Amino acid sequence: MTAHGRVDRQGRLVEADPPLRDLHLRAGGEDGGALAVPQIATLARLAQRLGILISRAIIAADGESDVDLWVRAQPEGNEVRLTVGGWSRRAAHAPDEAAEIDRETDFLRASADWLWEADENLRIVALSASAEAAIGGAASAVIGQPLTKLLKLVETDQGNLPLLEALAAKTRFEDQIAEMRDISGRVRLSAVPLLDGVGRFRGFRGSASWMNVPARLAHDDEVVGVPDAFGERLDKALRAPLGRIIANAESIRAQTDGPLRRDYADYASDIATAGRHLLALVDDLVDLQAIERPDFEPAMDEIDIADIARRAAGLLAVRAADRGVRIDKPASDEPLIARGEFRRVLQILVNLVGNAVRYSPEGSMVWIRGEEEDGRVRIVVADQGKGIDPAEHERIFEKFERIDQDEPGGSGLGLYIARRLARAMGGDVSVDSAPGQGARFTLVLLSA
Repeated sequence: MTAHGRVDRQGRLVEADPPLRDLHLRAGGEDGGALAVPQIATLARLAQRLGILISRAIIAADGESDVDLWVRAQPEGNEVRLTVGGWSRRAAHAPDEAAEIDRETDFLRASADWLWEADENLRIVALSASAEAAIGGAASAVIGQPLTKLLKLVETDQGNLPLLEALAAKTRFEDQIAEMRDISGRVRLSAVPLLDGVGRFRGFRGSASWMNVPARLAHDDEVVGVPDAFGERLDKALRAPLGRIIANAESIRAQTDGPLRRDYADYASDIATAGRHLLALVDDLVDLQAIERPDFEPAMDEIDIADIARRAAGLLAVRAADRGVRIDKPASDEPLIARGEFRRVLQILVNLVGNAVRYSPEGSMVWIRGEEEDGRVRIVVADQGKGIDPAEHERIFEKFERIDQDEPGGSGLGLYIARRLARAMGGDVSVDSAPGQGARFTLVLLSA
């Protein structure tokens, strides 16, 4: 059985064969209303955004059971034409939400001018380096503050605020228009939800695209200097084509044009993984460009480093759960007040905890502990991995060096950037480890 339908630019199912229409209605939709089957609606939005055919197998909830579908979403002008086949019913099971979020995040990154993350209360926890170049000193000032301190949300013609509607429903959103508060400019926001290891909503990871570029950004070299302008050009020149590579590789892996030999599908998966690795490398290189400037100076403030450690653990909970690793984080009633920049400390701890999760065996635990002594605050991240030879302790903090060059991992810049940031804030990052005994990375900052 095959059903056809059409979705307009606003995401409304304007035409559908009976099987698709009935599935839409059973999912809570209305005739002529927004497509109510989230998985199909997501593919339609991605096809429209990227302007390419997207075809993928999905599992959709239908009453007390699930239904396996094969969906083709083909952009045609301002609409997307849907072809839905398969229609194989089976018992319900939990969807792989983390993988879907990772894929959608790749598409968000591909079209973004800058990136942001916010927690479940819409407090900003991270901004990309390109955001700092765009909004200057306002970037560090709003970390830890509500997103609305940076942006004024603009209602749609129907009087809606897509971001707040998505917050209430814990779902992704697109096309939230917002005005920058400190500079003249409008952006279009999109985001996907962040979930922890048990599926609880932990915030949004999103993109911002300029609708009208502020005058102060018209000449990059005059505004932020040649090094920053180079970083911006590097970011923009690589991000979009890498996003296309990832999108096309995912389409091949999903066998958009019918069955494909297993080894070719595996090749496509490897290409998509490599593309994501390169996107992460772009982020590291742009960040490196910023912190190695002679005038780089963190925005120092009083921060609760234990709270930041809990946030880092929350951001990595899904990755840890996928690897069967448990993160034991500081208790909520154990504040540790230090001097530092909120966003930069979060960046350091995400790197340290992320490395611990990556190198931990399945079924093991990562501990995060804090203490204050002699005017200094320490956060220790310990894992049960294979450990690091003492002869390698200093080498892993150098540029482009990694614990094990033969294992899949990051760019080799994470620990270099982490230590450089810590020292810029008057602290340090060190490691205590030996082969077979796991590793203990310690972030030290001055007490407030």
